[in-house]
Amino acid sequence: MTAMHDGTETARIRATPAEIAQIKQRAAILSVMATLLLTGAKIVGAILSGSLALLTDALQGLIDVGSTLFTWFAVRVADKPADDEHHYGHGKVEALAALVETAILFTLAGAILWEAGSRLWAGLVEHVQVTPLVIGIMLLSMTVDAIRWRSLTRVAKETGSEALSAEATHFSADFVGSALVLAGLVGVWYGVARADTIAAFAVAAFTALSAYRLGRRTLDTLLDAAPRGASERLREAAEAVPGVVGVNWLKIRPTGGRINGEIGISVSRTLPLERVAAIREALGAAFQAIEPGAEIAVTTDPVQVDDETALERVLLIALKLKIPVHHVTVHSIGQRLSVSLDMEVEASLPLGQAHEIASRLEAAIRAEFGGETEVETHIEPMETSTHSGHDAAWDTVEDIGKALAAEATQLGGPIHDIHGVRVRQTMNGLVVNYHCRVDPALDVASVHAAVDQIERAVRIARPQVCRLVSHAEPAIRGAAS
Repeated sequence: MTAMHDGTETARIRATPAEIAQIKQRAAILSVMATLLLTGAKIVGAILSGSLALLTDALQGLIDVGSTLFTWFAVRVADKPADDEHHYGHGKVEALAALVETAILFTLAGAILWEAGSRLWAGLVEHVQVTPLVIGIMLLSMTVDAIRWRSLTRVAKETGSEALSAEATHFSADFVGSALVLAGLVGVWYGVARADTIAAFAVAAFTALSAYRLGRRTLDTLLDAAPRGASERLREAAEAVPGVVGVNWLKIRPTGGRINGEIGISVSRTLPLERVAAIREALGAAFQAIEPGAEIAVTTDPVQVDDETALERVLLIALKLKIPVHHVTVHSIGQRLSVSLDMEVEASLPLGQAHEIASRLEAAIRAEFGGETEVETHIEPMETSTHSGHDAAWDTVEDIGKALAAEATQLGGPIHDIHGVRVRQTMNGLVVNYHCRVDPALDVASVHAAVDQIERAVRIARPQVCRLVSHAEPAIRGAAS
């Protein structure tokens, strides 16, 4: 059973599944050994004293031997990994063990009530001998049960083991039962003839109450009831993850001390796949912080968000159709939109096929914004092959570098400090790459316009230059221009 949250968090140990399995199995086998020791001691005490309450406690001990062995078996099986027949693992075996434990407690309570009622009905006179040995046995039993109750409760909370939680409940009933038996023996010592039988009734009542509480918790697990408060905590954690637009649904269930389930979230449809994957990883980390060991599958639903721009919507349409586009402009003309863009296709593609691609893209854009939307596409050849080239001669590099610097100076604008000039000779002409410095406070549009003006002048004066690629860098404050 997962740890309950009623205002305080129960800390789970952060260990590997193998380490958790060893902790649970060690606790179970120690419980078996303690049960064998106590049961033997109680049988001896019941024979020596003739106490019905102590005899029922000893009989309960015999049943405890079987239940603790079954618990040990259950925690071993529950830690087996998932296989082809059990896709969610074997964790429900622990819930089955808890259900068997519930049936045992109810059966034991009924047997005690039957025997105690029979004694009262028949009017049998009790002959209970209270000796220091019997008292010592009861005190030993209570001490061991208290230790087991506390240790198993701690391990059950740390590992989320339903079987150990049920076993802890069982030993809590044993502890209280032993205390009631001791009270009955003390009553007999002081001359209350029916004290032992009354104690047996009390033991039966408390055992039945413990069985009811355990059974209700176990049935919740078997019926896949979500642990109290877990859904709210997981939903809040999901909504706090950056990139999650909303939580559509969340389904969880306890399985072998862990939470299994699935969650559906909405994300912006304009996000790239890498960003969506990062959101999923962030969700997993957030869930692990709240419910260690939780296994929750994440389903993403791409949606249109309120702040999505028309440009983003156009780019998303092209991305879905796998059509490379650039230079996308969107204008509002009265009550309608006007969209223009450059579309790239393979250079060897016949114009008829390229036009069909353009028509498909235009139709998708009109379907998104309305049939009255104006869409104009410019078809460009896309270079898909890699051409060979080589570095140009040094005098060519020097000439183009000086030309770029001269145009920047003549422009008198924001572009200065031309550096890192590289010129490559290709079959289509010269490809020039260079860096320059710009005031970091200047907007990108102004920088792009200034660079275009410089490059246009250089290409007019030197037709052999087929392409210029600039990289504008922020100027260092206080440096000379």
